[in-house]
Amino acid sequence: MRCAWANADAQMQHYHDTEWGVPVRDARELWETLMLEGFQAGLSWQVILRKREAFRAAFAGFDPVAVADFGPEDVERLMGNAGIVRARAKIEATIRGAQIYLEMQARGEDFAEYCWSFTEGRTLRGTGVATQTDLSTRISSDLKRRGFKFVGPTIVHAWTQAVGIVDDHAPGCFMRSQATKPDLRPAAA
Repeated sequence: MRCAWANADAQMQHYHDTEWGVPVRDARELWETLMLEGFQAGLSWQVILRKREAFRAAFAGFDPVAVADFGPEDVERLMGNAGIVRARAKIEATIRGAQIYLEMQARGEDFAEYCWSFTEGRTLRGTGVATQTDLSTRISSDLKRRGFKFVGPTIVHAWTQAVGIVDDHAPGCFMRSQATKPDLRPAAA
């Protein structure tokens, strides 16, 4: 059995079976996924997943150094790109997110260590029913304090699920606990 949401089509099944909930420890990949989750706001993940390669091409492979240098002409170029979600505020938030990522790096903060610090580096077991949790609210508040946008508790919760900070595969799903470390502990709701 797999999580019911993944049965929509073959692409969603593949994403579920190979990526969703698998712990990500790479700082750049964690940032990319957070930015893509921000683009999802008001849409479905299926839309973003279908456009993910176009997003990667448009945003220089989500290289924070390159994206941080994007200027007004790049924003206009992206607004004309039918392959991505053309939302000016989300595009500008991604550029600012790259700048914040680099500011953290310049202060000696590794984005991956930062992300995983909220769970002491361990994957938490989720309930699979919440749309936001105390954890996602805490992370959201800190991200907002740093200047990130489109990082509300619901978006952050979806992101923690996607990158394996929380294992929220449904009970009975063949991926539950399989893709995560054996030291799962219950998440605070």
